[in-house]
Formats: sequence, C-alpha cells, structure tokens
Amino acid sequence: MQKILFFITTLSISLNSFAHGVDHETQKGMIDGSYLKYIWFGAKHMITGYDHLLFLFGVIFFLTTFKDIVKFITVFTLGHSVTLLAATFMGITANYWLVDAVIALSVCYKGFDNNKGFQSYLGLKKAPNLLAMVFIFGLIHGFGLSTRLQQLPLGEKGMEMFMRIVSFNVGVEIGQIAALSVMLIILAGFRHTKFFEKFSKVANDGLILAGFLLFLMQLHGYLHTSNPDEFGFSEKGHIEHHMKVNEEQRARRSHGHGHGHDHGGSHEGHNH
Repeated sequence: MQKILFFITTLSISLNSFAHGVDHETQKGMIDGSYLKYIWFGAKHMITGYDHLLFLFGVIFFLTTFKDIVKFITVFTLGHSVTLLAATFMGITANYWLVDAVIALSVCYKGFDNNKGFQSYLGLKKAPNLLAMVFIFGLIHGFGLSTRLQQLPLGEKGMEMFMRIVSFNVGVEIGQIAALSVMLIILAGFRHTKFFEKFSKVANDGLILAGFLLFLMQLHGYLHTSNPDEFGFSEKGHIEHHMKVNEEQRARRSHGHGHGHDHGGSHEGHNH
C-alpha cells in the first residue's frame, strides 16, 4: 500500500508540474503578444491535456457516423469556448486544482456512462441526456482552460486582449481536431473486430480508473496550495523531495543489479 501511495504521489508531482501553471519561459515568450504564439500555446495545451483528451475519447467512443461526431464535438466546443472566452475576458477564476478535479470526475463519468453504469449499478432506465452532459462538462473544461490562459500576459482589457483569447481558443480547436483524428483512427481499427466488446469494457474501465487517479492528483496539488504547512515544507520543496527519493531508488536498484548477491543491505533513509 505504501508503494501504491508513493506511486500516486510521485505521478501526481510529475504530471501536475508539467500540466499546471505556465512556466517563466512561456510567459516571457508570450510577452510580445503574437497571436500565432497564442495559437501555438493553445494547440500545445490541448494536445498535452490528458484530462481533456480522455474525456473526448470517452465521448466519441461509440459514435460511428460523421453527423454524430460533428454534433457532439460541436456541443463540447461551444461549451468550452463560452467559458474560456467569457471567464478569461472578465477575469473570473478559481483554484485550478479544484477545477481540474471536477474535470477528472468528468472522465470517470464518461467511462461509467459508456459501460452502462447508470442502468447496471443505479437501476435507471437510461442515463442522463448525453448531449446536455457533454455541453455542461464542456463549460467546466473551458473554465479549466481559462485558468491557464489567465496566467499569461494578456494585457489590458480591449480588442487586443480579446484577440489573444480568441487566438488561444483557435489553437485549442486545432489541437482538438488533431487529437480526435488520431483517436478515431484507433477506434476504427478496433470497431469491426471481434475484440471490440472486450476492448470497450477494458478501455472504459480504464477511463474510470484514470479519472479517479487524476482526481486524487488534483486534490493532492490543492492541499499543497491551500495548506502547505501541513506538509512541513513548500510545494517546491515537496517536488524536490520526491525527485531526491526517485534518484535514491534508481541508485539503489542500479547498485543491486551490479551487486546481485548483496541483498541484505540497509534500507535506511527510505522513510517517505
């Protein structure tokens, strides 16, 4: 159990340090306000946004016609565009760890829905209207994107700021289309095989598990920002501590491989 908790914590640090916030170099590079840079950052953020991609994967999982794909993706795009544009322009924000925790739960929701969890486990005749839920979750995903965008130098409110927000959103859509294209190719490869039913169950169980792990990671990050004293050291110190422990583990394993008969060595210092 200790190893599992350590794995979750370390993965949380690694993923969230990559996905959350905007590093100094990015902020510096965006100062000139080039719209192309905002488009690039939006596309990059969507392509590397594992929570957004997992949710989209769940949404299109059983969609087989071009009309249905366009309908659901349009609704999701409309939802996240509304909150991305409005919240950013009006300066409405929230703790991004908590927003992303809700986004993680949206991944769980979609996997649960795809595996007919509402009917099998909750005894409902049918699940909530999917189109409406995709729109609602789109609003939440857009708010999560807005919390990132607001970390960039957007300038004073006005047309220039509005165009930077729009440029970022255009980039998000470009990244979304690219990601969806890959997903549809993968799903098409499985859809007409005899393994698709098993693949469906495993894949959507995986969505539920991945969403739950992401939820724990976001809560872990939130505790760092809201109650850092409870950890005894700062968020930066915590990250450095995990990195140090990882290095010690790698060194120990390397030493073990080089001295295969020395299994009785001390394990002092591995008190995480």
